[in-house]
Amino acid sequence: MTDNKAITETGWNFDNSYARLPETFYTKLNPTPVRSPKLIIANSPLATSLGLNVQALINNDNVAVFAGNRIPEGASPLAQAYAGHQFGYFNMLGDGRAILLGEQITPQGERFDIQLKGSGITPYSRRGDGRAALGPMLREYIISEAMHALGIPTTRSLAVVTTGQPIQRETEQPGAILTRVAASHIRVGTFQYAAQFGKLEELKALADYTLQRHYPEVETNESRYLDFLREVIRRQASLIAKWQLVGFIHGVMNTDNMALSGETIDYGPCAFMDAYDPATVFSSIDTHGRYAYGNQPRIAAWNLARFAETLLPLLHDDEERAIKLAEDALGNFAEVYQRNWLEGMRGKLGIFNEEPQDESLVNDLLGMMQKQGADYTNTFRGLTFGTPENNPLYGSGEFVQWYELWQARLTRQQETKESSHQLMRSSNPSVIPRNHRVEEALEAATIRDDYGVMERLVDVLRNPFAHIPEQLEYCALPEHSNRPYRTYCGT
Repeated sequence: MTDNKAITETGWNFDNSYARLPETFYTKLNPTPVRSPKLIIANSPLATSLGLNVQALINNDNVAVFAGNRIPEGASPLAQAYAGHQFGYFNMLGDGRAILLGEQITPQGERFDIQLKGSGITPYSRRGDGRAALGPMLREYIISEAMHALGIPTTRSLAVVTTGQPIQRETEQPGAILTRVAASHIRVGTFQYAAQFGKLEELKALADYTLQRHYPEVETNESRYLDFLREVIRRQASLIAKWQLVGFIHGVMNTDNMALSGETIDYGPCAFMDAYDPATVFSSIDTHGRYAYGNQPRIAAWNLARFAETLLPLLHDDEERAIKLAEDALGNFAEVYQRNWLEGMRGKLGIFNEEPQDESLVNDLLGMMQKQGADYTNTFRGLTFGTPENNPLYGSGEFVQWYELWQARLTRQQETKESSHQLMRSSNPSVIPRNHRVEEALEAATIRDDYGVMERLVDVLRNPFAHIPEQLEYCALPEHSNRPYRTYCGT
């Protein structure tokens, strides 16, 4: 695999600081070449922000990079080792179908992982084929771009290529590789791996590296490992609150799917909620609702407790003292999460100041929405634009009473009615990746080789707060079905 002028002109500027960690954390390995790669979609805005030349990026030589057929200069490919609790059970895991090429250093000096997902078998494949199907890779592209546009920290998708090689899942499907961009791929599960299988000095090396990469503001503190824990808790509390505020359901909140950067990672059986119900589950494998919408804050706290356990040897030499420090830090999660969530809910209702009754005002609305099966996104959109008559809540005495209380609440703040309206416009999206729209796009792409449906959807999702007429058709609800919507992990 040789480099060439076309690849250099693209603007790749690789390093791989992760490869300077102890070798227990990875296996150096090149992607497995594919037969006939074809570029399906490239993310021009993301490419530009990374310092890449978009036109050079899409020529055949650079498409070979996205396929793993060529390795750019400076890249040092590897598969990462990690462990994790999957549905509550601990397992040795690792990159079973992904290769980290390295880290792109942007013109601004920022560092982003460039990972190929679906790039072949690794030592961590656990009897898997190391490949990915086109549908799930396009789903990740769509959802991750929607999350970014919604202002939610997330990994992003730079490109998707087909491989020319079919793979077998429930049926034969076209193979694909997604190029994922992340602040890093360090997970709670990475620390669980270090604590379970590594030496203390290796755990410390991983912690110091993560501090330097993601939390440099505390890396020189005497209490840096405790501050590290506190900062991870703070970021996760903020992230999960943002998920809840838009009705996003991750689907597989295993500890290996919690990134220490605070980004949303690993879009498998994820989806957005239509009718409001905290018990909503979309994942086909979550048969007991462990990762239901309403459970996500609790599961995040559980995952963070597993992370805190890995840091105990670094928090204090005395185990009891270390446990007490960790418990005190973890005890703040619920308060920080609730504060973030309630602040976001105030924004969705146009409220700037704080009153003790605000939480009950929000919960009363959510309770009515649940009883009536009201659409989550469209309910808040209707309140934003004064069109609650489009909602099943409208007309009930309970809603009329609530509406009057809400309007009275808005008068008890200094900001104008127009300011409240603008706050609601910027807090309540018109469009989300509706499940039926995502499926429509994936079906067109995978069955009819028509990518126009997906491209139009992605364009609409990139401006969720525009509130323009062109978005109206994407606000429409799906036709009623007696069958629950289910998503699949794609492995």
